[in-house]
Amino acid sequence: MVERDEQIKNIWMLSREYGELAGAGGVKDVVSQLAEALARWNGRSIHVVVPLYGFIDAKALGFQPLPDPFCRGRDLRLPIEMNEPDRFVLEEVGYYYRVLNKVHLYLVDAERYREKTDVYTYSEEDESKSPWQKKAMGHHDFFAMNLLLQKAALELMIVLGEKPDVIHCHDGHTAVLPGIIREHAGYRSYFRQTGCLVTIHNAGLGYHQEVIDIPYAVSITALPPHVVDANQLARKFDPFLVAGKYAVVNTVSENYARELQETENDRLTGGLGHELLRRKVILEGITNGIEPDLFKVTAIAGEDSSMLFDPGDERDDLAGKKRCKENVLAQLGQRNVVSGIRCFGRLDRDVAKPLFTFIGRLSEQKGVDILMEVFEVLLARNAQVQLLVLGTGGSEIDERLINLTGRLRGRMCFLQGYSTELANKVFAAGDFFVVPSRYEPCGLTDFIAQLFGNIPIVHHVGGLVKVVDGVTGLAYRGDSPDDLLQSLERALVVYNSPDLRRKIQLQAVQEIKRNYTWPTVMRKYLELYKKARKKQLCRQGIDGRR
Repeated sequence: MVERDEQIKNIWMLSREYGELAGAGGVKDVVSQLAEALARWNGRSIHVVVPLYGFIDAKALGFQPLPDPFCRGRDLRLPIEMNEPDRFVLEEVGYYYRVLNKVHLYLVDAERYREKTDVYTYSEEDESKSPWQKKAMGHHDFFAMNLLLQKAALELMIVLGEKPDVIHCHDGHTAVLPGIIREHAGYRSYFRQTGCLVTIHNAGLGYHQEVIDIPYAVSITALPPHVVDANQLARKFDPFLVAGKYAVVNTVSENYARELQETENDRLTGGLGHELLRRKVILEGITNGIEPDLFKVTAIAGEDSSMLFDPGDERDDLAGKKRCKENVLAQLGQRNVVSGIRCFGRLDRDVAKPLFTFIGRLSEQKGVDILMEVFEVLLARNAQVQLLVLGTGGSEIDERLINLTGRLRGRMCFLQGYSTELANKVFAAGDFFVVPSRYEPCGLTDFIAQLFGNIPIVHHVGGLVKVVDGVTGLAYRGDSPDDLLQSLERALVVYNSPDLRRKIQLQAVQEIKRNYTWPTVMRKYLELYKKARKKQLCRQGIDGRR
C-alpha cells in the first residue's frame, strides 16, 4: 500500500472559456477565479487548457509557442487521433503558453479552433461568409472541438511528464475525459493515481454536448462500444452520464443539485439528474464564488472621481452611483454607445426615475419573454419606470425586444451585443437587476449587481436562492408573470424608501464577503478534489489514507 500526501498539489483544468481570453457566460469567471484562488498558495501548481480560438491574438496577450521538451529549438506539435467511422483522421495541434497570476495557461492551437470567431456559435461575420453558418447557431463540429481539447490536453500532460492529482473538467465540453483515461490502456496506466471532478455549470437541454450519431461517438472517442451504449440519454451519447461513472460530479449550487435529483425541475434537463440518481450517482453542490475586487467602479470611473462609490461602505452615500447613472443615460443618447453594440430605443435622462436592468443571454431559460410581457403592464401602472437590456441570443427574442422598444418610446432601451466594459456600466447605473430565469444553476450576475449597488430581483430557483428576500435583494417563488410583476412593484416601494434601499445594498455586499468569496468557496472544491482522488486510489487498490 502507498500512502499519499494529504495536499492536492497538482491540479489541471479543462474549459472552453477562461476569464477575458474567451467567454460566453459565467463559466469564464468561475474557471479563472477558482484557478487563481487555488494558485495563490505557493505549494500548488495550477494548469488550465483552453482552445486558441480565431479571435484570440496569443502573442499580443503575452503567450509564446510551447517548446518541444525533446527537440531543442522546435515548438511542440502533436498529432491527435480524431477518427471517423469510415476513415483514420489525424489533426495536428500546437500549444501557446504563459503564466498569468500564477496560473499556467495553455492554448491549444489547431485549425479547427482558428477558424472560429465565437466560442460556441457562428457569428454575423461567419454568416456573411457562408450563409449556412447562421448567426447564433451552434458550431456543426462542436463534438469534435470538445474531443480535440480533451485529447490534446491529455497528450500535453504526458509529454510534459505531468501526473495531476486531479483533473477538473468544466461542463459537458470536457466531461468525456474521465472515461477516456479509464478505458484507454495507455492512459489508464499513466493516470492511475489521478482523480477526476466534472462540474456541471448547466444541465439544461442543449447543454449536455450530447451526440446522436453513435458510430461517430465510438470512433472519435475510441471508447469501447459497450461504454458508449451504456451512457446514452434519449438515445444520445451523453458526456454527463460518462462523468457519473468515472468521476465525482458537482453542480454550481447546492440547491440546483437538489432540484435536479429531487424535483420535477429535472424535466428541463431531459431527466439527467434522475438518471444519475438511478445509477446511484449523487450530485454534489458548491455555490459559485466571486472575487469582489474585480467588480469595483474604479475602472468605469477612470479619472472622474465623482463617479466612485462603494455600496459595501456604510459611510458612502452613493453619490458616485447617481453620477454613473447620469453618465449611462447620457451615453445612450449618442449614436454609437460602444463599438459592436447596436442601440434600439431610448431612455429619459431623468436620474430620479427607477431604472430596471437586465444583462445576459437572451433566451427563454433566462425568462426574457416573461420580463417583456410584465414590463409593459408595469409601465401602464407607473409611467416613471425605465428598462435597460444588454445582451444577445436567438434572433426571435432579439426581434421582439427591438419591436418593444418601438412601442415603449423613451422608457426602454435594448443594447444588442455584449461588452464587459458596457455591462459594468449598466450594473453600476441600475437601481434594480431583474433575474427572472425559469431555472438557474447558480447565477453570477446577481452577485455582480450587488457589488455595484444594483438590487437583484430574482426567481427563487437553483442558485438564486442565495438572494435572501428583503435582506440582500427581492425574491419570488412562483413562476407566473404575476409573481414577477408583484416583485417589480415591491421594488418600487423599496426605491421610495431610501433607508431600506441602502440597508439592502449594504447587507448584500456583507453577505458576499462573508460566504461567497473564492478563498471560502475554494476550500469546498479542495474537499471534492480529495474525494475524487480518493475514489480513484480506492479503485486502484492504493491506500489513500491521509
